[in-house]
Amino acid sequence: MKLFIKKLHKDAKLPTRAHHDDAGIDIYAHGTHIVEPNQTLAIPTGVSMELEKGYVSLVWDKSGIALKGIKTVGGVIDAGYRGEYKIMIHNLSDISYIFSNGDKVAQILIQKVEFPELVEVNELKDSTRGVGGFGSTGK
Repeated sequence: MKLFIKKLHKDAKLPTRAHHDDAGIDIYAHGTHIVEPNQTLAIPTGVSMELEKGYVSLVWDKSGIALKGIKTVGGVIDAGYRGEYKIMIHNLSDISYIFSNGDKVAQILIQKVEFPELVEVNELKDSTRGVGGFGSTGK
């Protein structure tokens, strides 16, 4: 599989994989952006991508940034999207966080997608878990 990447700005940094067998592909901020405490901000990357049909880009945190209270949100980018990848970031900390041009902002995982037929039913089959939700399995 090939992932086609287009630079939208000459100074944009192309996504990279730190190690050949890493699942995540690092994606970088384009420009300088300050994320204030409790603020959500879309960080531009300066790149767009072309995924093959049947795949999706999933946006995930970088662990080192997450330790500082920076969380990615809204992390699904469909294969048909050709616009600039913008990474939605929320600052959970009580201090401002600065992304400078070329800083890692997130990692993306490219994964296959299933397209199930959606079928409405009146009842679902029973299971051992049933409707047990939050906390139903104990501590």
